[in-house]
Amino acid sequence: MTTAEPVATARIVVVGDIVTDVLAVLAGPVAPGSDTSADIRVTGGGQAANTAAWLAWRGRPVTLVGAVGADEAGASRLAELAGLGVRCAVRRYPDVPTGTVIVLAGDGERTMVTQRGANLRLAPGHVDAALHASADATHLHLSAYTLLDAGSREAGRRALTAARERGLTTSVDAASAEPLRRVGAAAFLSWVRDADLLLANADEAAVLAGPGSPAAQARALTEVTRHVVVKDGAAGAVWAERGGEVVSAPARRVPVRDVTGAGDAFAAGLLAAWVTGAPAAEALDRAAELGAAAVGALGARPAADGSAGVVG
Repeated sequence: MTTAEPVATARIVVVGDIVTDVLAVLAGPVAPGSDTSADIRVTGGGQAANTAAWLAWRGRPVTLVGAVGADEAGASRLAELAGLGVRCAVRRYPDVPTGTVIVLAGDGERTMVTQRGANLRLAPGHVDAALHASADATHLHLSAYTLLDAGSREAGRRALTAARERGLTTSVDAASAEPLRRVGAAAFLSWVRDADLLLANADEAAVLAGPGSPAAQARALTEVTRHVVVKDGAAGAVWAERGGEVVSAPARRVPVRDVTGAGDAFAAGLLAAWVTGAPAAEALDRAAELGAAAVGALGARPAADGSAGVVG
């Protein structure tokens, strides 16, 4: 697919990080203490911003709630998102920089070195104001990076509470395994309890549910959230519903150029279908479709010209 679908009416509010990605696609293994050749480019990134971008590309009305610095990087990130059709409820802070992530990509994996910058300034009041201004919203999606750092945690927790108060459904992307280990599974699961949907990859699911098959992990986590999706890379994904069946779906077999943002695209494809009433199997298929589009191109976002993936 190279063009967006027709616009649907259900607005999705996405809350979380906006960053600049410095993406280095490595030509080979890193040579410690020496040089490693790479294709290096600077692009927009951040889990929440990426998901919002792919939702807009899918034709879904979407509002992104976040924070950037009052710097050139922040202005560029907002311009990119607006160009993709994302409504930005984003505050700019003059005393902190826009977040930056150095992404080392190669051999189907990526390693990230992160400075969250202005993302740590996201505040509960900002979230409340953005939701108040989004009267047509039906769903809130939270990037768990917001919960995993003390600086933005209260904003993340308020996002879930305020969404439920307004009758919105909610979803949370578990974000990253190592920060989850640092805060602890018990604390994290207490923060997301009773969300409608939790998304986690295999590493994140192992932190939250312990060892086991993706199906077993997903089913165990439905004690906390009503629906759980566990992504297992090339092995596909499973969807478990509390008290219901477990649905599995294969991944799309495509050449992999860069896995950066693949999980964010997966989340967008899944949400774009699910919020309009699609069953689990269809939502997983749409998620796999966008995930495949993301790994087949460099960078974490669809291009501003409407094609899938970063061009250049």
